[in-house]
Amino acid sequence: MQPGEDVLALAASSGVGSAAIQIARLFQCRVIATAGGEEKMAKARELGADHTIDHYRQDLSAEVKKLTGKRGVDVVVEHVGVATWPKSLESLAPAGRLVTCGATTGFDASLDLRYLFSKQWSLLGSFMGSMGELHRVLKFVFRKQLKPVIDRVYPLAELRAAHQRLQNREHFGKVIVQP
Repeated sequence: MQPGEDVLALAASSGVGSAAIQIARLFQCRVIATAGGEEKMAKARELGADHTIDHYRQDLSAEVKKLTGKRGVDVVVEHVGVATWPKSLESLAPAGRLVTCGATTGFDASLDLRYLFSKQWSLLGSFMGSMGELHRVLKFVFRKQLKPVIDRVYPLAELRAAHQRLQNREHFGKVIVQP
């Protein structure tokens, strides 16, 4: 990410989404985040999102185009998968980059290669990082510039309630279960 770029962070209430918002803000980017419902969109703005899109009620790529003067975003942090893949691609600006690190809704995404080369998009896969990258990220954590977002902590005896919270999509951040 470069300062001043537009970044789309999908699923702001997830661990990846909430981290993407904070990291993009660290790099002085304008952040557009998606979330389901007004409460989660408000929390995304509290984390640093400049704009929010309700991914249940609004057309993702149409809203991104409105917010960027029809240009699209420079970076999409895509970790949802098949459910959002087409709209994520439609949201990219020419020479934009899509970073994918998950596929919770399915992995069999498609792409019209003509758009990839004519728009000069870059698709980047990310899975974990090196020890050196972890140490660089931890510097931001120790300075309190990057904070884990924890929704709730449950004792192991309440595992069913924790799972139900996740399944009902009531959480914003990570749900933790302690032994």
